[in-house]
Amino acid sequence: MSDLAHTLATMRIADVPGTARPLHQALATAGFDTLADLDGTARTTVLNLHGVGKVGLARVEAAMAAEGYALTDGHAVWSATDRGEQKVGTGRTDAQTEATGASVVEFVETLSERRRDQGHELLRIFGDVTGEEPRMWGPSMIGYGEIHYQYATGREGDMMRVGFSPRTGAISLYGLQWYADESDTLLASLGKFKTGKACVYVNKLEDIDEDVLRALIKRGWESDDPSAGGC
Repeated sequence: MSDLAHTLATMRIADVPGTARPLHQALATAGFDTLADLDGTARTTVLNLHGVGKVGLARVEAAMAAEGYALTDGHAVWSATDRGEQKVGTGRTDAQTEATGASVVEFVETLSERRRDQGHELLRIFGDVTGEEPRMWGPSMIGYGEIHYQYATGREGDMMRVGFSPRTGAISLYGLQWYADESDTLLASLGKFKTGKACVYVNKLEDIDEDVLRALIKRGWESDDPSAGGC
């Protein structure tokens, strides 16, 4: 079969059995319409697209394998940056929460007494470990440092390196799982918590070990290769 005939014959991602519309839309928006389009793309690049889950991706990879295609085990391209630095490439910037000039202290003071006290405690802990001043990201997230990322598809954006949000339901901790294998060992000793795609959720600080939390923050702070997205 000629290259042209092979390209024309390749399956559309939307036709892969057992896959859903959110996955189809996420991949189409990123420029992937057929299985051939995905060939050689880093697996984390695809998995970090909003709307792509592990089960759906597994089915796509099985269909790719049947046609002789495969994703790679590499990661999306990430780089540390200071805010205001010229972005890498000309791809579309993700629409996501951005750093603001709002006062962190004023935000913490608006919280309930319980969350206000824990917010101040987290400011102390994160500040000790990072040595950086905190910034508000969106209306309720407090972040330290910044990572600029760019996917192989051209999508790019900025995110906090580490941070937290003292939400009413649970405290969200960001950036603690950049090195999944190593962080999992630490997480096992953290205490009582739940995890999301890239977040650690705790009900109250008394439920976790502060020394382990500091170790997780340190690891996340020193990492230049975050392979997970936001919560």
